[in-house]
Amino acid sequence: MSRVAIAQTAPIVFDRDRTLELVADWTARAADEGADLVLFPEAFVSGYPKGLDFGARVGMRTPAGRDDYLRYWNSAVDVPGPAVDRLGAIAKRHRVHLVIGVIERGVGTMYCTVLFLAPDGALMGKHRKLMPTAAERLVWGFGDGSTMPVFDTPLGRLGAVICWENYMPAMRLHMYSKGIQIYCAPTADERETWVASMRHIAMEGRCFVLSANQFAKRKDFPDDYDTVQGNDPETVVSRGGSCIIDPFGKLLAGPQYEGSCLLTADLDLGDLARGKYDFDVVGHYARPDVFRLEVNERATPVVVTSGGPPAGDPTDDPSD
Repeated sequence: MSRVAIAQTAPIVFDRDRTLELVADWTARAADEGADLVLFPEAFVSGYPKGLDFGARVGMRTPAGRDDYLRYWNSAVDVPGPAVDRLGAIAKRHRVHLVIGVIERGVGTMYCTVLFLAPDGALMGKHRKLMPTAAERLVWGFGDGSTMPVFDTPLGRLGAVICWENYMPAMRLHMYSKGIQIYCAPTADERETWVASMRHIAMEGRCFVLSANQFAKRKDFPDDYDTVQGNDPETVVSRGGSCIIDPFGKLLAGPQYEGSCLLTADLDLGDLARGKYDFDVVGHYARPDVFRLEVNERATPVVVTSGGPPAGDPTDDPSD
């Protein structure tokens, strides 16, 4: 048995350092309840900008929208960097696997990313969201196939698929082919239909599914947050719906829509094999003679250099 936990709460939007303090507090609570793994929602550090339009219209951008983007950029996370070091220290202190959504800064683009921290504090790796949804594409870049890891851990094979990536059948199939057993699905989707999708994925992949969403009110956002939700501090901006599901589609915890909470569940890893007995979508229930999936896991950089020796190469001696 292993125990997993989901922190359904809100960050302090656009305040990276204070949000990291919240991560430390909620991780400590989870560890006190015996959790071996703690999952936080999509874009938790430092915020899912729900309701913002960043001043964008077709053919137009506003100075105020650019300032909103700057504020978001300034609160984003460098990977590696000081915020990742802080997350590693939190994981190490509490001896947990920490899986958390962050906004990653890379050159001049932000990415919706999930980080995986080991109990020794090491950064195991990351997953960048392949396909930002709708207006998310205004502020987030596209990941590529080089960051779709599944990690061997003492708890099981661990990976993550972010929000509506879970509606991409090919991506799910790829994760199943990697033998994912603890399928993390951090999200911003609060609808009841989301839980139905998570139960379907658990049964389809015969894996445990952990889905984490924020419970956030207007007061969790800055006063000058120009959003369609209005300015009543008690307005619910995101109502949560986090849940933990076993390989047979049974709800082990949640969905919770009533407020911030810590959801926990004990996972019987024997259920993984029990479930695969009659359905293995990439094994005995597959038909590779009829259907096959090709996946490109190579990084796709914009610029690829070739030819001369690397800068500083000792063979590159101008005196020759």
